[in-house]
Amino acid sequence: QVQLVESGGGLVQPGGSLRLSCAASRSIFSINVMGWYRQAPGKQRELVADITNDEATNYADSVKGRFTISRDNAKNTVYLEMNSLKPEDTAIYYCNAAVITLLSGLNIYWGQGTQVTVSS
Repeated sequence: QVQLVESGGGLVQPGGSLRLSCAASRSIFSINVMGWYRQAPGKQRELVADITNDEATNYADSVKGRFTISRDNAKNTVYLEMNSLKPEDTAIYYCNAAVITLLSGLNIYWGQGTQVTVSS
């Protein structure tokens, strides 16, 4: 079982920056993939970025060059640095963890979400 707690969301002007944090209840070294998803009103939840336990990263085309995902294993935390924010980045951002175990197979965990609003 993994509990995920997001923080860092808020209101920011276009062109501004935010850093989101996701604290996990256990060592993220044992979590195969951690990622950030977002969901805007009336839209499907979509992948923003993810990072594997061997540091491979993946980004949605819409955020490439603007967002950076990273991990701090000592703090059991994954971050999403968001720069050059646009109004279309407005959404609830969710932390996600995927854990594969021999006993139970694939298990997916979600945080409660944190609101990011980009507006002047």
